[in-house]
Amino acid sequence: MHKKHLLLLLVTTLTLIACSVHSKRGSDQAGNPMILWYDKPANIWEEALPVGNGRLGAMVFGGADAETIQLNEETIWAGEPGNNIQTDFKAHLPEIRRLIFEGKHEEAQQMALRLLPQRAGEGRNYGMCYQPAGDLSIGFPAGAAMRNYRRELDIANSVARVTYEQNGVRYRREIISSLADDVIAMEISADRPGSVSCALGMHSLHKKQSVMVDKGALWLRGVSGDYENKTGKVGFTAIVKPKITGGRLETTDSTLIVTNADKVVVFVSIATNFRHYDNISGDPDAKARQLLDAAYPKEFDQLKRAHTALYKKYFDRVRIELGSSDAIKKPTDIRLAQFSGGRDPQLVALYFQFGRYLLISSSQPGTQAATLQGIWNHQIHPPWDSKYTVNINTEMNYWPAETTNLGEMHAPLFDLIGDISETGKQSAAMIYGARGWSIHHNTDIWRISGVVDGGFYGLWPMGGTWLSQHIWQHYLFTGDRQFLAKYYPVLKGVSLFLKDVLQEEPEHKWLVVCPSMSPENAHHPKTSIAAGTTMDNQLVRDAFSNVIDAAAVLGADRAFADSLSALLPRLAPMQIGRWGQLQEWMHDWDDQGDKHRHVSHLYGLFPSCQISPYRHPELFSAARTSLLARGDESTGWSMGWKVNLWARFLDGDHALKLITDQLSPSIQPDGSQKGGTYPNLFDAHPPFQIDGNFGCTSGIAEMLMQSHDGAIHLLPALPGAWKTGAVKGLRARGGFEVDIQWNGGVLSTATIRASLDGNCRIRSYAPLQGKGLVAAKGGNPNPLFNVGVIQPPLIHAENPLEKVVLKQVYEYDVFMKKGDVITIRKMK
Repeated sequence: MHKKHLLLLLVTTLTLIACSVHSKRGSDQAGNPMILWYDKPANIWEEALPVGNGRLGAMVFGGADAETIQLNEETIWAGEPGNNIQTDFKAHLPEIRRLIFEGKHEEAQQMALRLLPQRAGEGRNYGMCYQPAGDLSIGFPAGAAMRNYRRELDIANSVARVTYEQNGVRYRREIISSLADDVIAMEISADRPGSVSCALGMHSLHKKQSVMVDKGALWLRGVSGDYENKTGKVGFTAIVKPKITGGRLETTDSTLIVTNADKVVVFVSIATNFRHYDNISGDPDAKARQLLDAAYPKEFDQLKRAHTALYKKYFDRVRIELGSSDAIKKPTDIRLAQFSGGRDPQLVALYFQFGRYLLISSSQPGTQAATLQGIWNHQIHPPWDSKYTVNINTEMNYWPAETTNLGEMHAPLFDLIGDISETGKQSAAMIYGARGWSIHHNTDIWRISGVVDGGFYGLWPMGGTWLSQHIWQHYLFTGDRQFLAKYYPVLKGVSLFLKDVLQEEPEHKWLVVCPSMSPENAHHPKTSIAAGTTMDNQLVRDAFSNVIDAAAVLGADRAFADSLSALLPRLAPMQIGRWGQLQEWMHDWDDQGDKHRHVSHLYGLFPSCQISPYRHPELFSAARTSLLARGDESTGWSMGWKVNLWARFLDGDHALKLITDQLSPSIQPDGSQKGGTYPNLFDAHPPFQIDGNFGCTSGIAEMLMQSHDGAIHLLPALPGAWKTGAVKGLRARGGFEVDIQWNGGVLSTATIRASLDGNCRIRSYAPLQGKGLVAAKGGNPNPLFNVGVIQPPLIHAENPLEKVVLKQVYEYDVFMKKGDVITIRKMK
């Protein structure tokens, strides 16, 4: 009877327990600025708290009578190896191009949709789903009403905790996804010996799965799902093994029962048969067992110390202070609900650092790149398959990598790009008849490179071109020539593809990409297909310029670089349309009432650097007009992009307004959802997309420092509300690390550390003084700050362009050698 009684605890509901929860708002942790905390368990997934080590993810619900730990392993994906090339499209490419250049866009669109329907259809696939492993369920004995419940995520140390009192006993759980030992571990303890009793079980949503008990451990084995004409072939194994102090451990055929222990440490090890995108020959049992056996002898404190030490090596590089208020004493979900109507600058600092926490936790060297949901997903068929959407979302995931001093976290994206530069040769050759490589707007763990989601959304061959920018940007931040040499063939492959697919349009004789689109937006009803869209033109210019500059750095491939230089003057320039906007398309089709979530034509402002307030005032004004017309509130990730754009417009107050829009509850009182933020601070499209978190973190960094426009600009977009503050450890191009302090809204001091030899140009709204500073003259001689030459725009505006009034700036140069540190101050 005793076993049966404990098994019944597995189905205890959280709803009944929530009624008896009493908060402990005066907790000693309530004032910790780097903690998300709540006074009740999570009832929905978007309230649970994420832990991760790049490979293993878990969502912690924190129930007192029934805990759920939802588990992910990064390589559990539907399907099997194989590309998705639509080989029958190439024969029709000349006709589609002819229709577009004759202005028959609707006919071209219909032909594209016949060849590439929105649904994959027989024998095709549009990419596979990222899928969960399963859930670990832990049932505890029902007791008296809880008191002083608290659930928290300590992002300064990468530890989740649950504490509460029941029947006079103080219970505590700590959960980590270990960076050091590559397992998930949870310690369950109490302040009275013999008080820990629980029953552990596992279940999974996969059709092909089984649970068994062997030698005091739970074993979940499964196989990933079938999807869109692919058979699921990723085999996975999850092992759950408790280590108890005191008490006893008993088992059934599918459950582990702990009775009257002093404490329990639960180890979770997960592995799959995935080795590479084209190799699934691994042994999941052997790998899961090996990792478990290595970690199991260790005490939890030892595991936690090793994990936290590795985590803090990254996290502690950057610190941020934006002011304080009493709002920090409230639970995080209450702070979120009250943010727009109160003063809570520490929530912005927490959100900034939460983005860095998520990147460290979902993208470690040697792991897969962060997906649309990072590594956290609880659904077999998640929204947009939780794969890699590369017409903005995957790129946005990595915007904060360099600026917030997490360059190592960029490595999984470079690995992905390296993979698709191989599979993308198939799409380049078999769809477009071109050399080099390309992908469209999506890929997955199998590195597909063909069209996804049909001819309206997916006929955009520029995904690889955009991704390749990350390679060049990493070089600008690090000056790492060995890295550049390794990835030069990838950069060259993109340019080879573009050279071959560029077409001469008939009106101006410009070289343009055709067919393509401005991602996901229609220029006429149900018609997206076009030639020479503004974003494409900007991307081609960047891709060619990157190869030209890389060849010069490496002293190689001069003839190819020269061939690209000859093409640059023939590319289409940016154009300013009739109502003063930056045109989104080659033709003046922009609708002033268009509120579309994508603002692709502003790529040239951010993340690129083709639109400068100091070098291109007309383009700067036109881009600003476009963004004002597009509006502020949108999907969560779109608002994250707009924070960066308004920072680049040097308008900190508008950027903060977008942060306020993003830090608004997504879930409305009637249960509906809007773009904003979930209670656990995950970004809401809705539904959850992690890119909005990363985008906003990047945007906050851009508000405090920029280095894309020829100089390190200190406090370029500081909002009036952030009167006093400091940031430490931001990274600038040229290999510089920057600390900034300000008071009264004005820079007071800055410290700059050099990791490379080179000229450091500093831009400020206040005159500065410091050892070695001289007034800057001419262009910055440091090649890592090269700004390039942009063609003058064609202007079709019916009225004079609005002149954007800029603050006076002061610019200084100082040559720094590797290891040098300088401190500069506002001139008295």
